[in-house]
Formats: sequence, C-alpha cells, structure tokens
Amino acid sequence: MNDQQPTANIVFTYFPGLTSKQKAQFEQLMPLYAEWNEKINVISRKDIANLYVHHVLHSLGIAKVVTFKKGAAVLDVGTGGGFPGIPLAILFPDVRFHLVDSIGKKITVVKAVAKALGLENVTAQHIRAEELKGSYDFAVTRAVAPLATVYRWVHRRIKADAQHTLPNGLLFLKGGDLTEEINELKRPCTIFNLYEYFPLPFFETKKVAYVGVWSGRKLDLDT
Repeated sequence: MNDQQPTANIVFTYFPGLTSKQKAQFEQLMPLYAEWNEKINVISRKDIANLYVHHVLHSLGIAKVVTFKKGAAVLDVGTGGGFPGIPLAILFPDVRFHLVDSIGKKITVVKAVAKALGLENVTAQHIRAEELKGSYDFAVTRAVAPLATVYRWVHRRIKADAQHTLPNGLLFLKGGDLTEEINELKRPCTIFNLYEYFPLPFFETKKVAYVGVWSGRKLDLDT
C-alpha cells in the first residue's frame, strides 16, 4: 500500500467499523489543518500532505494497543495541534479527552478543530504538565519529552482503579531505539511495534511504549 496516500481512506482501511459521522470527521481533518497551518504552524508545512499517515494514523496506533471504554478519561500531554488526542476522540466518542500544551497558540488550534468537528468529548487547556490537576485512566503523548520525564509529569494523575484489560498508565508514541529511555525510566515498559498493525514504510521504527503506573506500585514502596 502507498505510504503517501493523502486521503482519509487509509484510516478507513485500518479501522473499517467507522460510522458515517466518524468518516466525515476524519475527512474534515485535512482541510481544517491545512487552513490552520497557514496561520499557526502546528505541523511541518512539508509534512501536511502526509497528515493521514504521519499524524492521524500514527495517533490511532494507540487504539491498536487498548480500546478505551465508555466513560474513560484520557489525558493528552503536549498535544501540539491535537495529536494523538483529536484522532482518538473521533474514534472513541464516548471517552473524555483532555488535551494540554504549554504553548497557547497550539491550544487555540486544538479548540478550533474540536469545535469544527463537533467533538463534545474534547476539552483543551493551556497549561504546563507539571501543574495539572484531575485524574485519568490513561495519559497519552507523542514524543513530547523523554519517557521518564513524561512519566514523572503524569503518574500522579493516573487513577488507581482500572476498568480496562490493560492497567491504567502511560501510552507513549515514539520511533527509533528506546533502550536508553527505558533504562532511565527504571520501570517495567512494554513495547508495541506499530508496523505489525500498519505495514507501511513510515511505521517500520514507530512504537507505542506502555508503562503501567500501578503495575509497579510494590517496587515504588520498596525503594
């Protein structure tokens, strides 16, 4: 399959059970981000043509690892222009997503895109991750900082009571060799290779790193 396919059809290929509303929302992403990117650069202008593979499908890699349940709360840390939060919010309309970023103009884009798409399950906030309040089932992020740093930011915001088969924790999208970051983290970490779900050249080195916040609780108490 062509790695450079520019339309939303590539999303429909890997997520065939979408409703007509969801399909329409995914199709709106390209014109919305193309328009906003001319005002506020949230995606590399050289990369905007690859929006659906490099940004939307990449974000949805998290959905291949865990299916968020109705009523779950998910925190997107360092969301930038809304990734992975916006695509995930389209896919899981019954899940609450809180998208945060320390750069206000990026949150302006997120709010505008969410409003245009009619995503009532999305809230967005201009705030530093360290200042966050509230509690969530999962935190998601896309290489906003090293794994150990992101874990330090969010682990106190993760609920202890789990409702998913995967214990509550952090889902971290990143490419390349994560050995050094995992060693720095000093916690159990499971790696999911996205190429197994999306056999496209772009995903050959892309991964989801999962860190269960409560799965290592005993280790924390012993230190």
